[in-house]
Amino acid sequence: MKRIAILSICFGITLVGYSQTRILNKVKSKTTAKVNQRVDRHIDNAIDKTIDEIESGGKDAVQPADTTKEKKSEANNGLKTQSRFDFIPGEQLVYFNDFSSDPVGELPINWNTNGTAEVVTIKGFQGKWVQLFQNATYLTDNTDSLSENFTVEFDLIMKQTNPKAPFPVFAFGVLASGNYSGTANELLKGYTETFATELNIQPLGNNDSQLHLYTFQNQSKYLNTDLKRYGKLQEYFNRVLHVSMQVQKERLRIWLDGTKLYDLPKAIAPNTSINQFYLVVRRYGGEEAEVGYAVGNIRMAKGLPDTRHKLLNEGRFSTTGILFEKGSARIEEQSNGVLKQLAEVLKAEAVRIKIVGHTDSDGNDASNLELSGKRATAVKAYLVENFGIEASRIETDGKGETDPVGDNQTKAGRAQNRRVEFIRL
Repeated sequence: MKRIAILSICFGITLVGYSQTRILNKVKSKTTAKVNQRVDRHIDNAIDKTIDEIESGGKDAVQPADTTKEKKSEANNGLKTQSRFDFIPGEQLVYFNDFSSDPVGELPINWNTNGTAEVVTIKGFQGKWVQLFQNATYLTDNTDSLSENFTVEFDLIMKQTNPKAPFPVFAFGVLASGNYSGTANELLKGYTETFATELNIQPLGNNDSQLHLYTFQNQSKYLNTDLKRYGKLQEYFNRVLHVSMQVQKERLRIWLDGTKLYDLPKAIAPNTSINQFYLVVRRYGGEEAEVGYAVGNIRMAKGLPDTRHKLLNEGRFSTTGILFEKGSARIEEQSNGVLKQLAEVLKAEAVRIKIVGHTDSDGNDASNLELSGKRATAVKAYLVENFGIEASRIETDGKGETDPVGDNQTKAGRAQNRRVEFIRL
């Protein structure tokens, strides 16, 4: 256990030391190049202005309307399919947390940590988020086993109000708690004792961001990948980055905002009973007010969806994996994997279907009914325009909140009710 802790600290020191060296070299360069100094000053001012608009500390605000997008068809969404984004969420949603019921300024209800965290709202970003702090490990309140096939998704904001402040290392992963409960204190420092697999992320400027994935079993490293450079990561500073993880028995795949970065066939030890998702922020970062991480919209689902069998043999396929912007029929890009799989079935089989939209009980009944119909229409348009499915083969309908499958009094139940159903005609 001590050996693992020393390795983790050395890893953090190495990455940050590398970052600081780059910063010092840049400073030296500026002192000898007046032109570069002026250019950098203009860039820094532009960055500061943008960040000031994003970060105002405390109150939630609705983003200004994008009039360009409004001119586009809401059904079309202006989206282009991501042909390489083949992530498909698990069939049965077992955990969902958007922190909507958690009080601002407090640790999320029933989470455990050896540090601190706060539920916050961030100006320019919808909903609530959990602000994480350095030198802390976090365990969610999930209580269900995730089975041998499952998926985990969440949104991440890498906040940086000072472009020169170095990020601490951020890690996320899944673990098997063994004889402990999924939120036991023993796991906060000893989560590698049974089994854990995690991705460490070191955001850096100058296109030098680095990733490092490793798996632990019985306090020893089961898998250790090489450091991977991922310069594109800096494009997501002060933006929402969607993270997707998929486990199929021993296979582990990870996507960052639609880009598949890992596909490891032997990352998970056989017969491992994984039951928890965790987050870690290492030390050695800049000031908390200048740099940090916030997470939101955590989803865990288990099982493998069998779209073809359910639609063709059972006559009905339902999914919570088609996501829409809040209160809108605009389809989010991470839905492409589910829609692509459905389109492949429709291309192979000359069947007609009805698409039915469903909502949770939040909001006005009539508005929910209208919204569910618009969402069904948006899905039809997406299949027609992006995959070439004949429009004449698809009918649409919306049932609003009238046909729930989950408890609207819980966050997970409401997430289950926000679904799209495909019925064979």
